[in-house]
Amino acid sequence: MTRAIQTTTVNLSQGNFQIAAYLAQPQEPGSYPGIVVLQEIFGINIHIREVTERIAQEGYVAIAPALFQRQAPGFETGYTPQDIETGRGYAMQTKASELLSDIQSAIDYLKSLPQVKKDGFGCIGFCFGGHVAYLAATLPDIKATASFYGAGITTRTFGGGAPTVTRTPEIKGTIYALFGTEDKSIPTEQVNEIEAELEKNNIPHRVFRYDGADHGFFCDHRASYNPRAATDAWQQVQQLFGQQL
Repeated sequence: MTRAIQTTTVNLSQGNFQIAAYLAQPQEPGSYPGIVVLQEIFGINIHIREVTERIAQEGYVAIAPALFQRQAPGFETGYTPQDIETGRGYAMQTKASELLSDIQSAIDYLKSLPQVKKDGFGCIGFCFGGHVAYLAATLPDIKATASFYGAGITTRTFGGGAPTVTRTPEIKGTIYALFGTEDKSIPTEQVNEIEAELEKNNIPHRVFRYDGADHGFFCDHRASYNPRAATDAWQQVQQLFGQQL
């Protein structure tokens, strides 16, 4: 069932600091789980807005906070080499503590909406946001996480310190991690390391490896879009959120 939805841009409060966010929700009154959508390095662009809308059509209230608000308010771009370089520059300026605080602000905003269920939230992220989603999975409110091709989980964190994978024991809910076997930015050894850490720490999880899929395989605005992998991945995400939320 695809629901009619409504969309708007809202501001999330972080003390005196305001974070822009894209909100999509079903028009029909009801009680819906909340999902936080975590952007690629390209900002809250058309792809992230479409994903946010697609999630709302499935019966969730979805919100995509602007994770580069401190570095570049209003930033959104396409997928040229220059766009990639610019986006990576902003991503390198982010800090884990600020990202977690911004995501918690998005969750708190969802909690303030009368139509949103308060007993557990999901998050989904892609590329830069896939790495951020792995980090966000440590938040107590997050029951279900979908991390798409998050590069650097085993090698670095945001703002310095031990790699994000070392925080695996802090993950509270279920996490799905989805990768393409042709993704040179995430070697097979790193995927195996993530899976081993999840298993070692008894975190409910599934790791998906899509043969022939490259980085960005879920984004139909990119040359690397892989319809077969994207279709299956979307079914897995629906299953994850449906079961856990």
